[in-house]
Amino acid sequence: MKAKATIRLEFPSEKQLKTVCSALLPEVNRLVGTRARAKLEKDGVFLVLKVEAENTVALRSTLNAYLRWISSVRNVMKVLEQV
Repeated sequence: MKAKATIRLEFPSEKQLKTVCSALLPEVNRLVGTRARAKLEKDGVFLVLKVEAENTVALRSTLNAYLRWISSVRNVMKVLEQV
């Protein structure tokens, strides 16, 4: 693996963090290809996303996918809180 990135995202509560991790777990466990690998870790109220990839193109693609998924789950949680 030639390209790596680590992103730490803070969540307002551990409950929200657990929800996001649960929603993303199937994607983390599923190996689509060999170009990139992602790992999720919890650190208090922080989600740590670690991505390793063959090159920067695969790294960017994988990061974009995970960040969109995280954003989508957070948006759904916001809508559900208003109901």
